[in-house]
Amino acid sequence: MVRKSHFDPQRVREEIAIAAARMIAEDGLDYSTAKRKVARQVVGESKIGGEFLPDNDQIEEEICEYQAIFQSDSQPAVLRRMRETALEWMDKLAAFDPYLTGAVLNGMASEHSDIHLQCFCDNPKEVAIYLLNANIQYDVFETRHFAGRGYVETLSFLHRVRGEEPAGVHIALYGPDDLRGAVRADGRGKLARANAATVRTLLIRSSRYPTARNARLAHPRS
Repeated sequence: MVRKSHFDPQRVREEIAIAAARMIAEDGLDYSTAKRKVARQVVGESKIGGEFLPDNDQIEEEICEYQAIFQSDSQPAVLRRMRETALEWMDKLAAFDPYLTGAVLNGMASEHSDIHLQCFCDNPKEVAIYLLNANIQYDVFETRHFAGRGYVETLSFLHRVRGEEPAGVHIALYGPDDLRGAVRADGRGKLARANAATVRTLLIRSSRYPTARNARLAHPRS
């Protein structure tokens, strides 16, 4: 076995990012699982040092390139359909200040992706009551707080439309104070979450520029 010290970390990160992006785009693996699976294949050891692992931004770049090359005929339509479904639920949940996050927002959603919403309201339990009154059968899970402050209750269900594959919808429940500062873009203009008005704008723009690369309008790059 070749010792890890003989590897060029930058080159290894690039190789892992490319292969992990393919797994995420084709098989729906999450970022962590994909890059560690590839890392074991590349480096040949079960414990991989952090210097050999690409960050999520590098993997996102490779996913966008992969989708533009290999999924340009299908991915934009999948993304648009999922954004339309997300917006439908955001309109229904308007009283609870919903925001979209994840792959459906950043433009990299595939047929393996789910819709991830976050609601910021005074009484998160009212979201559960709304779903019950709408005859939506949901499961309750806990997901990690986006700021790393413990866990939040998350309601998950399948959105079904006749003739289409069901879409998983996950609604993470937050208090209104959690939203302070959370909607600011980072230094590159990248949005972590977006309200219904922003999602509508993304749909309008994607109808004008219907390509996989232009579907990344929520993720502008410098």
